[in-house]
Amino acid sequence: MARTEGKIYVDPEIGEVRLRKSLRSRSIGIRVHPVKGVSVSVPYIVPYSVALAFFQSRRGWVLETMARQKERFRDVDIPSADEIETMRKRARKELPPRLAELAARYSFSYNRVAIKHNASNWGSCSTKGNINLNLNIVRLPKVLQDYVLLHELCHLRHPDHGHAFHLLLEHVLTDNILKLMDSSDSDPETAALAGGLARKAAASKAKYPLDYVLTRAIRQYRVV
Repeated sequence: MARTEGKIYVDPEIGEVRLRKSLRSRSIGIRVHPVKGVSVSVPYIVPYSVALAFFQSRRGWVLETMARQKERFRDVDIPSADEIETMRKRARKELPPRLAELAARYSFSYNRVAIKHNASNWGSCSTKGNINLNLNIVRLPKVLQDYVLLHELCHLRHPDHGHAFHLLLEHVLTDNILKLMDSSDSDPETAALAGGLARKAAASKAKYPLDYVLTRAIRQYRVV
């Protein structure tokens, strides 16, 4: 595990800005999160004074980003720190076993899985075969949870979003949604939602209909 330490700078408008040193950091970076606030990652050998000067040079961008996030989440209930921790515990309990189940069913092999709290994506897959899953996934219906997990599993074989990736994704999505439509394997609500999405996909003229329909469905939700 990377060794980390930190300091807190209090900005008159932004509030607390956490400066964290880490052996993993190769350059100074700033992160603005709607829940966790502003943090600055600092390479271990870089003085805090240099990191703070870098933050000051980017302060205008930070304020603009915070304003955009405030507008974006204006009608969204932002969870408290305790609620986030509850989601994290639930995600750690539920998502890795489901990922393993889907991987075994469709013959995928990954290295490890980590639960993250990202502000911009539902998941990611590294070139080393590591999968990161956003704790917000547990807020999604089961059909859409599986969509995120299968999307990242398909990236194990195809790191881009090319034709081969989409063919594979469409194949596993089709098989999985048929299984979810079977009320003997799913709860009635999941089976009904899966059936509705399958009918929309059947009527779609999109090149990859299930991916298209599920992508539109997941846009109704936001990571928080």
